[in-house]
Amino acid sequence: MDFAVAGRALLMIAAASSVPWAVGRVLGNRWAWPLDFGCQLRDGRRLFGAHKTWRGLVAGIGACTLIGWALGPGWMVGCGVGTLALAGDALSSAVKRRLNRPPGTEIPGLDQLPEALIPLLVFRAALGISIEVALLLTLVFAILDLVFTPLRHRRRLQ
Repeated sequence: MDFAVAGRALLMIAAASSVPWAVGRVLGNRWAWPLDFGCQLRDGRRLFGAHKTWRGLVAGIGACTLIGWALGPGWMVGCGVGTLALAGDALSSAVKRRLNRPPGTEIPGLDQLPEALIPLLVFRAALGISIEVALLLTLVFAILDLVFTPLRHRRRLQ
């Protein structure tokens, strides 16, 4: 296994996950337009919830695009990885809304697997990783995300 290649792929997934959160912490409610446009389904619940914003989508995809451009395998692959990672994250959010979980509630596995596994499998050839490495990186991402989740939910330091 080429650790540099695997590390680059993991960095893109981590950026797609953490950059939208970090931008939200810095900007607060500025430009936080909901990804679902406030759409409510028949059950009265939002499609994604207030935590999924266009600002976060643009920030996450932009970060992955920059990483792909700067470190390889190219900006288009980075853009694709970011797009699929955030689509997986939005899918998780939609499932949690259907399960009647409030925004911000964590469901271990559901919160990590779609956003890591989908882009890593779809772009594995372009990223230069095998299926086994994609699965291993998904596991590593899930563990790291679970470890750092309590830190993300802390209030801003004044």
